[in-house]
Amino acid sequence: MKRPKTRARVNLDRRDFTKIAATAAGSSLAAYLVTTGPLSPFANLKQQQLSLNDDTHGPVSGPHWGMAIDLNKCIGCEYCQRACSAVNDVAPDKPWNIVVEDRTANGQKFYFSRPCLHCQHAPCVEVCPVKATYVREDGIVIMDYDRCIGCRYCEVACPYDARKFNWEERTDENPYVPTWGVPEVDRRPRGVVEKCTFCVHRIDAALERGQTPGEAREATPACVNVCPVAARTFGDLNDPDSPVSEVLARYPTIRLRDELGTQGSVYYIPAGEEPTP
Repeated sequence: MKRPKTRARVNLDRRDFTKIAATAAGSSLAAYLVTTGPLSPFANLKQQQLSLNDDTHGPVSGPHWGMAIDLNKCIGCEYCQRACSAVNDVAPDKPWNIVVEDRTANGQKFYFSRPCLHCQHAPCVEVCPVKATYVREDGIVIMDYDRCIGCRYCEVACPYDARKFNWEERTDENPYVPTWGVPEVDRRPRGVVEKCTFCVHRIDAALERGQTPGEAREATPACVNVCPVAARTFGDLNDPDSPVSEVLARYPTIRLRDELGTQGSVYYIPAGEEPTP
């Protein structure tokens, strides 16, 4: 007789999340050595791919899409998570955006939210043996699901726990649809890794229409549009007049684990910071 399947739920607090991220950072080095080092079975394949298409480190010119998140404004409503999960048809137990409660050094409570950071020197890109993930010329880190072989090296290498693996084919109903939006992209197949895309489907379609991401709603990520307190701002980091550049010029900001040299495209206004006069 078959035993019924059970699903385990793991609840992580902020401290647990930080430990996992730190472990992943150390694992990224191991994954790098395994997949691209001299002993790697994929070393020759990786080198051939890089020689054919050396576009793994982000924009040289043109727009560089990025986001600013104001931790002073975020109220922890999780609207960003829900809208993202609806529009991108994300499994409810594998959200691309997360929101967790944290406290500053002096005990002030704030809410921390995290999409994919779209790193310009992304560990996930470096370890992929089949180049299924790469950095586009506009700075967006994207997945080619047809090329992904499900090795999960990218998931291990990501220092921010921003990638999720599809263990099973999804047949569930999305609980966030239609309240928080309707799916605008296809569900990803079983056996691939997925993550936040900055709603790249909106960006590409809008640019063809001559619209500007970060200004036109239909050209802007769902998480930004839905935020009731305007804690998220999106736009072209290379354009000094874009909404996100104006925020970065006014506030002191940080990038998560910047010491790793990942050069993320998401900037945070730390809790307690005031605008620059």
